[in-house]
Amino acid sequence: MTFEKIQEIIAEELDKNTEDITLQTNFTKDLDADSLDIFQVINEIEDEFDIEIDTTEPINTVEDLVVYVDNATK
Repeated sequence: MTFEKIQEIIAEELDKNTEDITLQTNFTKDLDADSLDIFQVINEIEDEFDIEIDTTEPINTVEDLVVYVDNATK
């Protein structure tokens, strides 16, 4: 469930197809996301899940983000 919601947010914010976004997808290498793109995705996820994401944590892949959100919402 967390993955699917995050997948939707990433697809919408970065104008990508949800099928192209997997847990192994790397934001910069696979989605050509720059720091502003990642910032926008993180803001949307913070709003959706009512959490605050520590941007000093290394978040390189979609899986990193899913694990972070799952831990923050426990």
